[in-house]
Amino acid sequence: MAWFRAAELKHSRAAMVATTGYLVNAAGIHFPGMLSSDVSFESLASMKPIDAWDAVPDAGKAQILATIFIAELVTESKGTHYMKGGDLPTMVFPPIDFSGVDAGTLKVKQDRELNNGRLAMIAIMSFLAEANIPGSVPALTGIGAF
Repeated sequence: MAWFRAAELKHSRAAMVATTGYLVNAAGIHFPGMLSSDVSFESLASMKPIDAWDAVPDAGKAQILATIFIAELVTESKGTHYMKGGDLPTMVFPPIDFSGVDAGTLKVKQDRELNNGRLAMIAIMSFLAEANIPGSVPALTGIGAF
């Protein structure tokens, strides 16, 4: 069960970041300037997510995937592995010290993080489905940003 919980935690954190990024992009906020000599951030912001990924140069895709790979290596190699009784993986950034928080409060916060992550997984998949198959998510039909 530890592996499933760790996988759910990692995917939910990634989904929360993806959902936030999707909403920020849908609000028209993007980096200024050029991603490469022929691709601007503004042009990527106007595309569907899959089309935007296709427009990113291969070197950029390699950098993104290398960063994800390194983050996985760092989180999976810290201390005792969670499959051998260690703690679940934390983010690459320094973890917040919860030593002064009682166990009940910490459990509530962890449950909230998982529930928010589950909702974010549903949200990002809904955004992607509506962007690629118009009308597939009735609640998002007719919203111009999606």
